[in-house]
Amino acid sequence: MHPLTRVRTFALIPLLLLGACAMQPAPTTDSDATAAAQVSQARPTVLLVSFDGLRPDYLGRGDTPHLDALAQAGVRAWMRPSYPSLTFPNHYTLVTGLRPDRHGLIHNSMYDETLGQFRLSDREAVGNGAWYAEGEPLWVTAENAGLKTATLSWPGSEAAVRGVRPTRWFPYDDSRSIENRVDTVLGWLGEPDATRPAFATLYFEHTDSAGHGNGPESPQLRAALREVDAGLGRLVDGLRARGLFDRVNLVLVADHGMAEVAPGHAVAVEDMVSVEEARVVSYGQVVGIAPNAGFEAQVERKLIGAHDHYDCWRKGDMPARWHFGTHPRIPPIVCQMHLGWDAIPRAGLARREGMTRGSHGYDPAAPEMRAMFIAHGPSFRSGVTLEGFDNVDLYPMLARLLGVTPADNDGDPQTLLPALRDGVR
Repeated sequence: MHPLTRVRTFALIPLLLLGACAMQPAPTTDSDATAAAQVSQARPTVLLVSFDGLRPDYLGRGDTPHLDALAQAGVRAWMRPSYPSLTFPNHYTLVTGLRPDRHGLIHNSMYDETLGQFRLSDREAVGNGAWYAEGEPLWVTAENAGLKTATLSWPGSEAAVRGVRPTRWFPYDDSRSIENRVDTVLGWLGEPDATRPAFATLYFEHTDSAGHGNGPESPQLRAALREVDAGLGRLVDGLRARGLFDRVNLVLVADHGMAEVAPGHAVAVEDMVSVEEARVVSYGQVVGIAPNAGFEAQVERKLIGAHDHYDCWRKGDMPARWHFGTHPRIPPIVCQMHLGWDAIPRAGLARREGMTRGSHGYDPAAPEMRAMFIAHGPSFRSGVTLEGFDNVDLYPMLARLLGVTPADNDGDPQTLLPALRDGVR
């Protein structure tokens, strides 16, 4: 689930006042400007755009003509999200090449013995760079290499990671219109070589929000697809009008897919384990459970193993293909809901009665969890369809496009070489 959409608005007011400072370019020296201009002239700008929750099979249905056109003229494939198939973990994986078990954002809600509780509604936690410090996002690598970067609401970009921020960044604001977001990015890309970012990001939550609220096959989801596709059309038209379309490598991605949750397909977390027995650190589809002192054996007997709508493991015994279970932020017991089922507090069950919804966070191998991938630009081949790939493999390609040495990562740099033109490989 992408809880950003609903919970952040009121908490953002003071941050938006501070954002006026955050959005200004950092001062540059003459040598910085010269280096940036040389790099900009030598390499196209990389623009990474996330369409949260957009499944690849949403394309080609008549709702996404601009996405379809770029897919047909460029490179298309699908990505397998990293476990857990949730928003913050996978957005950070896309820009670090690390799986969540290594970069430390193991859930949208988590607990750290030193840092305390992390929730998307907690603006202080979201902006605390200590939560993100085990991974190095691409904008940090690029900034350290002397390149300018700009991020528009990419998860993780509101914090100074290892003491470094993008040259320009914005706090997340779901009231910011699609048109405003696109125009902001067009403004960046239309700047002179000395200040134009070499790497920029853009983020749309609309398909995820519509999918959660109404299900992946709903009219509301199709309407959201048309809205974000129109935004992409505005972006492409703006690039063409500025003579920039052939100078930008567009990489269009999603973090995960979406599965339908039928009415009644929810389990009360209190029926899984009582408050007396354990603390539920996270719920939804990936349920993290920390037994209370003295109840460890009792909770294990109750939970470990297969159940009607979920399965539970000790953190160290989770399926190896998920590459998950070693990070200290992962609770001692993890329960994975079966596809199409949620676990929520009992108080929320009544509010969902009779509703069809959508959720993600399920086994990344499920086709419903697949994420879109489209790439178009001067560095990419034309009319190419590739096999699906693990989303950690995106990062090495992005680093190659920017000409920076990648940080330590879990990706395979060979995976996306077939997407690139001969001179770029």
